[in-house]
Amino acid sequence: MDRDHWFEDLADHMGEAYLRYSFTMGTVQEVDHLMAALGLGPGSRVLDVGCGPGRHAHEFARRGVEVHGIDISSTFVDLASASAPPGATFERLDARDLVTMSRLHGCFDAVVCLCQGAFGLMTAADGRAGADGEPLDGNSLVVAGMAAALRPGGRLALSAFSSHFVVRAQALGLYESSFDAATGVTHERTEVRSPDGTPRPVDLWTACYTPRELTLLCHLNGLRVDAISSVEPGAYGWAAPDCESPEYLLLATAVGTRADGEPGRM
Repeated sequence: MDRDHWFEDLADHMGEAYLRYSFTMGTVQEVDHLMAALGLGPGSRVLDVGCGPGRHAHEFARRGVEVHGIDISSTFVDLASASAPPGATFERLDARDLVTMSRLHGCFDAVVCLCQGAFGLMTAADGRAGADGEPLDGNSLVVAGMAAALRPGGRLALSAFSSHFVVRAQALGLYESSFDAATGVTHERTEVRSPDGTPRPVDLWTACYTPRELTLLCHLNGLRVDAISSVEPGAYGWAAPDCESPEYLLLATAVGTRADGEPGRM
């Protein structure tokens, strides 16, 4: 099938081995925090954007949440579906197209997008343009789509890689990557392994953000920021934003119409 994003080849290679990486081991703690922070309970409806093999969606479903996961990787969607507990469903969908999927709009009490599952990786719109013909930003399209999926008063939980962390870590020699200050995108050359241990060198491009940029994205899409915390995988909490933690966790509430009437204008 046609490929819509470079990550699809990586997902095909990793398969279930994705769940062996250390950053996936904190799922229970992360969902513990999000259940309380988002006010979720049995019967709540959650959309998991960039769900991967379904680790967060499965954990939400085990707690009685009705969760629907979307991911651009057919391999990951198949893995998530094969082991899904009751209450969890999945489909292949490019998160950049969520903004046009009216069947999903206004349907969810909460939307989660975690661990660069979609937001952050969509550094290009790949041909999507606004009414004026100008290219739209891929990550901004993802935020617009997530906002559209929320019911009025619904909540968003979004993790984003920290620009402050990347710049500081590179200056200290702690992180080997190249950071483009003009675009906010970091490029990393690394290696991923298949389920049988076969290595494959890969390039990763991830958009990084400051708390101010995340706040502006929310404002443009009818979302009120409730909190931005510095977090690490498996250690979600309420720490104030800093330069030492690799990710920010944004919590926001759907409150109204987009400020500019056009997604992706940032």
